[in-house]
Amino acid sequence: MIYFDNSSTTPLHPEVKEAMWPYINEEFGNPSSKYYTLAENAKNAVEESRQQISSLIGSQSSEIIFTSCSTESNNFILKGIANDHQKTGRHIITSKVEHKSVLDTCEYLNNNGFEVEYLDVNEFGQVSSDTLVSSIREDTILVSLIWGNNEIGSLNDIEELAKCTKKNNPNTFFHTDATQVLGKVSVDLNKSGNIDFLSGSGHKLFGPKGIGICYIKKQPEGHRTKITPLLHGGDQEFGYRAGTLSVHNIVGMGKASEIAKKEMKQNNEFLSKLDIQIKDSLTKQFDHITFNTPDENKIPGVLNFTIPGANNELIIRALKNDFAISTGSACSLNEPSYVLSAIGLNAVQVSNSFRISLSKFNKTDEINQFISKMDKTINMYSI
Repeated sequence: MIYFDNSSTTPLHPEVKEAMWPYINEEFGNPSSKYYTLAENAKNAVEESRQQISSLIGSQSSEIIFTSCSTESNNFILKGIANDHQKTGRHIITSKVEHKSVLDTCEYLNNNGFEVEYLDVNEFGQVSSDTLVSSIREDTILVSLIWGNNEIGSLNDIEELAKCTKKNNPNTFFHTDATQVLGKVSVDLNKSGNIDFLSGSGHKLFGPKGIGICYIKKQPEGHRTKITPLLHGGDQEFGYRAGTLSVHNIVGMGKASEIAKKEMKQNNEFLSKLDIQIKDSLTKQFDHITFNTPDENKIPGVLNFTIPGANNELIIRALKNDFAISTGSACSLNEPSYVLSAIGLNAVQVSNSFRISLSKFNKTDEINQFISKMDKTINMYSI
């Protein structure tokens, strides 16, 4: 099996697995317990991981909150800000191409007294500054925009969008779902200064499933932003998230972040070469192919394309024992892609679209194998 679906999840890095094992085996202490060595070891491991993650995104370690996944982080920020700041306003801005965990949460808020505005995007799923600025109002309490799109791999100019938000309403909070960009795109939150909240997940950067983060920017006075927790029953994570910490998963995400920071430049150079190779090969092999991912301002290794007449469900099923590719988001596989619809594709084009997401573990010869197999399969199943 050749794996080309790294936007859905990534394999556990061998060094990450090695780092996690002691905290699965003998170091099983609860970091919230006191005085004895097992608890202290667990707490120290958590804080070291917090530092590793903060180093990856350019934040203070005390601004990192551990959750179970990005979906929880997105729910926590959107619902928490809405609940605690509704006296200031009830207007929330997002886009039509966000991850389902943002869109479904916004739908929930919209049905419970808030006004959610969904911004249009360009042909590559990107929000323009002008579109955002024209929607910001005095009662806008939150803007939530995805950094890197999980289906088509395009990047929003998040720092510019955050800057525009603060310029037009300094009291509006800015949140970004950075799940797809951590470890792949340079993030420096201290330098930016305009991003209030960020969501991320361990299993997208060769870490374990079941662990996510939420960055919560400290206010200039050092105060923490008031946000209603999703979970109650403990004062863990600075009072933001109750529950015993999953130390081994936290250690895994910390180690994965450390590796990602060290290898990012090298990995991106390699993936950029694979991007060129696979796009050129697809273009030569398939007439009338179109690409839904931009050439620039994209996540390295991610490519979404449309081949007329190639039913994606039939093709992917036919390839399932040899190649892992996708039609789009793993969280929306039972529905047509709303992202592709938002960028202007019709229903037939959506059903003819595929996503490939490569990693540092892929090889150039795998692309040649894929193109050959894809061609034979499409000739067999095309309609």
